Amino acid sequence: MIPERTLEGLKRYVKDKIPPGGFLTAVLENNLLNSFQRADGENRQAIPEIVYYVRNHLPANCWGSPETVDKWLKREE
Repeated sequence: MIPERTLEGLKRYVKDKIPPGGFLTAVLENNLLNSFQRADGENRQAIPEIVYYVRNHLPANCWGSPETVDKWLKREE
């Protein structure tokens, strides 16, 4: 299960363009090594579910690389 605080961070990132913390940024940038390094124990166990959520529930143009994340955060809508 995805920790509620992590899920809320993803929702704020998508809806309000609020930059997430280091762990979620690493996940969104598709950086597996940094994801594991930055995760606390609870999030480390949930990484497969978090990745599944990102891939299946977030817009494809808001994750995948550092450039994509940066571009998403700079978008004005």
